[in-house]
Amino acid sequence: MRRLFTGLTAVTLLVTATACGSSDGSGSPDGTTPSGGTTTLKVGIIPIVDVAPLYLGQRKGFFSERGLKLSLSLAQGGAAIVPGVVSGQFQFGFSNVTSLMIAQSNNVPVKAVANGIASTGVQGKDFSALTVQKDSPIRSAKDLEGKKVAVNTLKNINETSVRESVRKAGGDPDKVTFVELAFDQMPAALDGGRIDAAQVVEPALATVKSQGGREIAWPLVDVAPNCTVAMYFTSTRYAQQNPEVVRKFQAATAESLAYADAHPDEARQAVTTYTKIPADVLAKVTLPKWPAEANRASIEALEKLGETDGLFKQSPDLDKLLP
Repeated sequence: MRRLFTGLTAVTLLVTATACGSSDGSGSPDGTTPSGGTTTLKVGIIPIVDVAPLYLGQRKGFFSERGLKLSLSLAQGGAAIVPGVVSGQFQFGFSNVTSLMIAQSNNVPVKAVANGIASTGVQGKDFSALTVQKDSPIRSAKDLEGKKVAVNTLKNINETSVRESVRKAGGDPDKVTFVELAFDQMPAALDGGRIDAAQVVEPALATVKSQGGREIAWPLVDVAPNCTVAMYFTSTRYAQQNPEVVRKFQAATAESLAYADAHPDEARQAVTTYTKIPADVLAKVTLPKWPAEANRASIEALEKLGETDGLFKQSPDLDKLLP
């Protein structure tokens, strides 16, 4: 039986070598700032295309002009970042909305503060896809019955969206075996035949296709049109105690999202600063959408899927969770 993932599992964070305090000593460990100083914010993120706007925003000065400095740390998935934010290890984090809903359903005090990314909403042209080897007999999501499918986190957004693709293709998702694997490990596992299919996001998707892999479904598109996939969040305690810092982070993030959406080439280049994707593969990466506002209807669709698949102890309160 697949283990139940509550969204609070302790996962070792792979932390980058970025400084955790401001160089002038003005930022304190909890993200507060002395008068006239710079606030250093530790932010938990995932090494995927989605977070390129934060790197761009730092480079363009959108955060520094508001007195903010980001210290970015990498983790396998949003579910691993949630406990880090709640414990105060991070002031902000990047997480898919299903992880945030799971956390809230377990009475974990989290609050979404800014939009993250959205699906393109286009079958065949999304930044996330269900993939198989070139010579695989699997042709549709229905064919995944009895097969082993990799997702980055069990009992979370990618598993529940794949299950929806299987349902829509006329299959039984309960007959699919899901295994947990980091996105950057999926291309090799798929190419080596250790798994039958992988639900990948960019840049891993481009790597799979460069190895000859095929796309058979686009689960996030199957969930809802223009699906809001992830958001930036903080703890409710931090939001209550530092409303001005949260406001500045929201403004700088919104500006960063808009800039990335309008400058895709720069967004691609930013990806090279935190992943090892080759330039020729990067050129083929499908970028997500970075809208300023979340699509609540799509989040409600993810909530219904989470309830169907037994992810929540109680129904999430979206009015309290969302900005």
